[in-house]
Amino acid sequence: MLINLHVKNLALIEETNIDFTSHLNILTGETGAGKSILIGSIQSALGSKIPKDMIRHGCDSALIELVFDTHSDVVRQKMEEYDIPCEDGQIIISRRITNSRVINKINDCSVTAARLRELSPHLLDLSGQHENQLLLRTQNHLKILDNFDRASLSKIKQKTGEYFRRYQTIKRKLAEQTIGEEERLREIEFLKFEIQEIEGAALKKGEDEELEERYQKIAHSKDILSACSSVYEKTSDGSSSAQDIIGSSIRTLSEMVKYDDSIKEFLIQLSSLDGLLNDFNRELSEYISSMDFDEKIFAETEERLEQINRLKSRYGSSLEEIEAYRNKAKERLYHLLHFEEETQELKKQEKELLSLLDAECETLTKLRKKAAKPLQSFITEALRELNFLDVRFEIRFSETEHYTAEGKDAVCFMISTNPGIEVRPLHEIASGGELSRIMLAIKSALAEEEQVETLIFDEIDAGISGRTAQKVSERLLDISGKRQVIAITHLPQIAAMADSHYLIEKTSEANAAISRIYPLSEEESVEELARMLGGAEITSTVLENAREMKSLASRLRKERS
Repeated sequence: MLINLHVKNLALIEETNIDFTSHLNILTGETGAGKSILIGSIQSALGSKIPKDMIRHGCDSALIELVFDTHSDVVRQKMEEYDIPCEDGQIIISRRITNSRVINKINDCSVTAARLRELSPHLLDLSGQHENQLLLRTQNHLKILDNFDRASLSKIKQKTGEYFRRYQTIKRKLAEQTIGEEERLREIEFLKFEIQEIEGAALKKGEDEELEERYQKIAHSKDILSACSSVYEKTSDGSSSAQDIIGSSIRTLSEMVKYDDSIKEFLIQLSSLDGLLNDFNRELSEYISSMDFDEKIFAETEERLEQINRLKSRYGSSLEEIEAYRNKAKERLYHLLHFEEETQELKKQEKELLSLLDAECETLTKLRKKAAKPLQSFITEALRELNFLDVRFEIRFSETEHYTAEGKDAVCFMISTNPGIEVRPLHEIASGGELSRIMLAIKSALAEEEQVETLIFDEIDAGISGRTAQKVSERLLDISGKRQVIAITHLPQIAAMADSHYLIEKTSEANAAISRIYPLSEEESVEELARMLGGAEITSTVLENAREMKSLASRLRKERS
């Protein structure tokens, strides 16, 4: 579950640190106090895009940090997969936002936003106006049904998905087998020519570099010989050569040693230099003697280089790329030479996979229809408890036109909220207020099966009041007995049910608006309920009503604990 939220310098929030508890956490506050920022910060921490203008004015960065205490095997497996330590089931997610980048971390290990989004559904489930709208899309109804009976369906869904992917691969390969016979024969001849040209060149690794070096040396041999001869002349030949000058200097210093023994060190250094110069001149002389321009070798080198460069222009910029091209060409040639056999084999595999896929889809459909019956009953009962008195709810199946990784089932939630009206698809009749209650009914039905430990409800009270609001609060209480629930509400009936009650308020300081979130004591919770009941003027009667609501909620919690 989510045990802590820390937000700093984000929009209207200067800094807030909230410790959540298990069961039912309720957040209330005036319109515009910053409730949407709070929900947005949780979504942002879990990988949603963060606009740069969310950084509080005058600050260089913003920080969002979530701390989870989880016992979910799926989450632990994910952490192992990410190679991130997860001691005692604690997961700390942080996102630091600057003007230039966003730094994401899980347990102090840097991760991508994509990885946060991948982990997010296993940590918490957030139901808000956007999620309620997703309920109107029939493709999401199948996901809800599958989540309801995940234990029975997961393995066969995995198997179905694997068969489908293999079937798609075979179909794609068959689609590529559309070449005509004349074109096939023409391509065969062309590939044979290319392979023969490459193999006939008998290329050797590194040969092009060696030839280029030899070519440059031979092509510039006259310039090299002239330069080396000039250097040799300056260092060894003639009365003004370096060797002659050093020899004369050695003789001069040798005569001076008898007058000053310290000159011997200079003489040693100069003698060493003379030896090095002698060695240099001997090696340079040998190199000059070995210089021999061979017209035949030059022509052979030039011709071989031209052959290799011609192959590079056709098949790749390096010998390695040419080799890779040849291997690919040989593979394609083999495919074309065995075209008929491969086509028949692919058709055989397609038929076998289609048979396997059909069988798995049929089994999957049976299991889903079996799971649909109790889910339909659970949701219907939950809807009645949420003040849909004459509701009828059905889960209808149809078959998709094509196979998918999910099988061939299309599921549609059908509903009628008035007597004498036939059930119709959910998206045709559900209003905003009804939609939030329907989502709550579905969440309560899934509460036993869902592996996620935290449910967040934003605007769960949209379009409801009175007796319906009381029913919604009782349903939230039921769910919170199995999962941690965090709910934002404007209704006192729902707020009264809180195990932990938090107030979000906006104040002005130094000409700047600041949102704060903090837990309320029992008496402060009563006062907040009174504000929600009575508005600006809180009378003793309103306070008494608030206390009665808290007392009733307390009795309900005890009865259901």
